[in-house]
This record gives sequence, C-alpha cells and structure tokens, in this order.
Amino acid sequence: MRAPTPLAAGVEAADDAVPPLLAHGVGATHDLPLPPFYAYAGAFAALFVSFLGLALLWSSSRFRGDRAGRPLPATVQRLADARTTRTALRLLGLAAALTVVLHLLLGPDDPERNPAPGAVHVLLWVGLVPASLLLGPVWRLLNPLRTLHALLPAARAPRPLPAGVGIRPAAAGLLLYAWLELAAPDPASTAALLSFLAAHTAVHLLGAARHGPAWFAHADPFEVYSSLLARLSPVGRGADGRLVLRSPFHGLDSTPQTPGLVATLCVLLGSTAYDGVSDNPRWITTLQTSPLGPAPTATLGLLAAVALVASLYGLCAGALRLMDRELTHPLTSFAHSLLPIALGYLTAHYFTLFVTEGPRTVMMALGTDNAPAPAPPLAPGGLATLQIGAVVTGHVLGVVAAHDRSVRLFPPERAVAGQLPLFALMIAYTLGGIGLLVA
Repeated sequence: MRAPTPLAAGVEAADDAVPPLLAHGVGATHDLPLPPFYAYAGAFAALFVSFLGLALLWSSSRFRGDRAGRPLPATVQRLADARTTRTALRLLGLAAALTVVLHLLLGPDDPERNPAPGAVHVLLWVGLVPASLLLGPVWRLLNPLRTLHALLPAARAPRPLPAGVGIRPAAAGLLLYAWLELAAPDPASTAALLSFLAAHTAVHLLGAARHGPAWFAHADPFEVYSSLLARLSPVGRGADGRLVLRSPFHGLDSTPQTPGLVATLCVLLGSTAYDGVSDNPRWITTLQTSPLGPAPTATLGLLAAVALVASLYGLCAGALRLMDRELTHPLTSFAHSLLPIALGYLTAHYFTLFVTEGPRTVMMALGTDNAPAPAPPLAPGGLATLQIGAVVTGHVLGVVAAHDRSVRLFPPERAVAGQLPLFALMIAYTLGGIGLLVA
C-alpha cells in the first residue's frame, strides 16, 4: 500500500503507467524540502560525536540483557499471564483473521473499497511496529495460526527443530512478503492476498504439525518480526519469566544470537531500502522500459538491495574477525546493533502510510464505503525532519549497542579500534538511508 501523499507532476505521470503497488512507499520523499548537505552533515556529526563520546566515557559494558529490569506489580503480572487474557487475545486474533478472509472472498476487488489489503499491508505489517514497541511480542498472543494449531488434533509427537535452523525460515518468509508488497504485479488484489495467505497458512500449519508450536517462534515471519521489535520495548520478560520494566538497551542486548538473525535483519533493512528506491523517478522509468517487465525487474531490484545490505555487513564481520581471531561469531555477535537501524528505516518510510491509510482501513472495516484518507499530520518540512531524525536516531542507538558489546568482547586496548569497521558500516548505512530520503 502507498500513502496518499501526491508525487511531483512528472513522477505522477510516470506512476500512472506502473502497477500501483510497484510504486510502494510513503510518498514523495525526494521532494521533501530539506537541503541534502544539511541532512548528510547533521547525520555524520551525530554519529561521530556519539562514537567519540562513547570511546572516551564508556569503558565497560553496562547492558545486562534479561537480568535487568524492575518487576511490574503482581496484579499486572497475574492479569497478563491469566488464561482468560490469553484466550481472549487468541480469539481476537482469530476473529480479525477470519474477518480479513471474508472481506477478501466476498468484498470488491478494489483496495479503495475493501479494507482487507489495508489490514494486511498497513494494520498488520506497519501496525506491528508500534504495538510491539509498546507491548512486547504481541503477535505471539494474537497469531491466528497458533490458535488454529491448538484447535486441531495432534497427529503425532512433535519433532524438535534442528538447532541449526534458527529463524532462517522466518527470514525466507519475510523476503516472500516483501516481494508480495513491493514487487508483485498486483499485491493489493484479492487473488494475490488470498494466494499468499493460503500458502502462509498451509506451510505453517504443516510445520507446526511436525515440530509443534515452537515452529511459529522460528518460522512465522510476522511473529519473528514482532518478537525482534519487542527487544526494544520497555516491557519485557526477565530471566525468571516475570514481566519487567527495563531500558530498551537491555532488551536489545538480550537478542538471541540465533542462526538466521543476520539474514532476517538484512531482509528488513534491504526491503525497506528498496521501498525508498521504488518511488524514485529514475527507477520508475527503469521499470517501465525494462525488457524483463516491471515485476521481474522489481524482483531483481529487491534482491539486489537485500544482497547489498548483507554484503556490507559481511565485509564488516570479516574485518572484525581479522582484527581479533578470538572473536568466533563475528556475524551474530553484533547483529543486534542492526535492529534499531531497521526500526529507524521502518519509521521513516512507513509513518505517513500508517497514520493516513490505517484510519481509512478501520473506517472501511466499520462500513464506510470509499472512505477518504485523513490528511497527513505533518507538513513536508515536519515529515522530512521526522524521517531524517528516525534514520539518524536508529543509527546512533546502533552505535551505542555495538560499543557496549565491543567493550565486552574485545580486550580494553582494542575495544575502540575493534569497532571501527562497525562505525564505518553505520556511516555507510546512514548515508545510504538519507540518500533515499532526500535524493
């Protein structure tokens, strides 16, 4: 889904010839009234000052993962863990899913009149960001596939997932969803959404039938997506399982170094970066004139964006390994520092979409036919500031997380030098992210 912010006249004319969802995005980011020099200079200054300040003032690790946090009151604990609460959330998720499917089966094949596309592409995909940040891994409780699996009779004793699987299936699922959202010929059509949801349901119910409910925590892309974002929530679970209030940095530090973590975060970063490219006039022209056709060209562009993000991180991890041979897992040791960067990109690219298309989707679901989208809450200048600020803040938080992990893993004399590859990576990602917003 794209937000209703109009593009410049030339882009708008080009857009008419491209399938609407191939021009996915938040609007005319390249028209935002912010001089590129000031955006780049401010971002670099923020990163440099952060890095220098941390190097001088932060000499020992301060984050304690799931050992940190202040327990919430016992009443809140009991309410959150009550069977009634969990059952109500499961039924709510199942009812919402059935409502979406009924709209897809019986409603018009027009995203301007059918709330189902907005429910999937806006309320679910984008809405999970604020929901998970505020409340924790909410999709684990709402996931209708978990409810369906619990209702189905158990065919046989589940087999444990191999340890090397990690969350790699979720990374593949996120890439498939990103393709549907950003590169498929008509991602808002009822046929495309029904096909995706049918395949998604079949794969995960079969996986859960074989491996039990633990399958969803490793393979369901929306559940893994929500659980990762929840690492930055002020509400979390301590090592003893109790609900606690904590600094988001402690939650970030507790991110499991599981196989597939890097792939998952690179898919999130790369697909969001491609979304930023997709409304650029030059890319729209490329889609129109490509001999392969718009959808195959968009697919190659999406894969190239993910591969570029992964390659840069791989080079950084290789440099870290060369600097310290005792660092046995350079890929996963610092992968958690990519999560706030991904959050910054998601906020920058989808804020307008959520606050405009989200309410319109709700109005359509409540029966308003062809509901108008609310006006964007920010003027172009305000939107530019929010987008640049989100990208820069995400990278600064990533620098802090990487520094704390660095002083824990490296000897004191190499702690600062050891994170230079990470700092270079943060600069590259920052300049690229801002370039997508102001180019």
